[in-house]
Amino acid sequence: MRMRTGRFILVIAILALLPGCRRNERGQRQHEALLFGATYMTRNNPYFDVLNQGIEEVVVANGDILLTRDPLQDQEKQNEQILELIHEGICMLFLNPVDWEAVTPALDACKEAGVAVINVDTAVKDRDSVISIIETDNYQAGQICALDMMKRKKSANIIILDNPIQMSITYRSQGFTDAIAGNDNYQVVYRHAAAGEIEVSSKVMEEILRKNIDFDVILGGNDPTALGALAALQQARREEGILIYGIDGSPDFKSILDMGYVTGTSAQSPKSIGRVAAETAYRYLAGEPVEQYISLPSTLITKDNLDNYEIDGWQ
Repeated sequence: MRMRTGRFILVIAILALLPGCRRNERGQRQHEALLFGATYMTRNNPYFDVLNQGIEEVVVANGDILLTRDPLQDQEKQNEQILELIHEGICMLFLNPVDWEAVTPALDACKEAGVAVINVDTAVKDRDSVISIIETDNYQAGQICALDMMKRKKSANIIILDNPIQMSITYRSQGFTDAIAGNDNYQVVYRHAAAGEIEVSSKVMEEILRKNIDFDVILGGNDPTALGALAALQQARREEGILIYGIDGSPDFKSILDMGYVTGTSAQSPKSIGRVAAETAYRYLAGEPVEQYISLPSTLITKDNLDNYEIDGWQ
């Protein structure tokens, strides 16, 4: 995805003239609300609504304002929205990128304008452009799905539905494949990008079924991906005997899990990620040192332990 280069450079030059917010100014501006910005790859996944809620609760409790944007899985649009947020006068950006690399021009614009960036849920490529990365242990999330699968099956042909431009999903897939590495009884027979969304995943799964690939396990890069695969399998009446794993711990997935149609999900805590991100932002603005990387653990939820979790909520 290419940025409109001339316009972007012009806007950066203008933004460089804006005063922005600086560290240690909080005490001098106690009665003036600070503006924070947030942008997530999509709001089509309720996970990001809950993450945003965690941030917003902390921001509002401090008497400040959070401006949120939805780029609808379009990195060029996200870059432009970030420019708009800078122009609005934000002093801090909470960023969940559509594309971990193509977001770089927007990160450069933030640096030029003096806007600090906290990276949430999935990492950017240029880690030096953000003050902190806060996410679930995505590698562990994929790993524990694989370990559960190996307890259930002595051998398996596996389909992985991932999304290479989103590092959270890439690390989940890596954790899964590393866990089965060296064991010829478990083979990844097909993998395909599914954008992390139900509709896309369902269409991808329909195409896989037309290929007549022999498989008995599906790893979805997140819960919507896994549920999209399930929808396609049910439409084709092919769901019998297929283990389906998601990653999120969403209420929708847990409801389907309760009915026995899926196998397990590595649960995340999006509200906790949001709260930690917001608290980190305030520490940074107060001039305190902040951790450059914060990882929250993941827990596998299956039919066996579902009673220990609230089906209608997030962990």
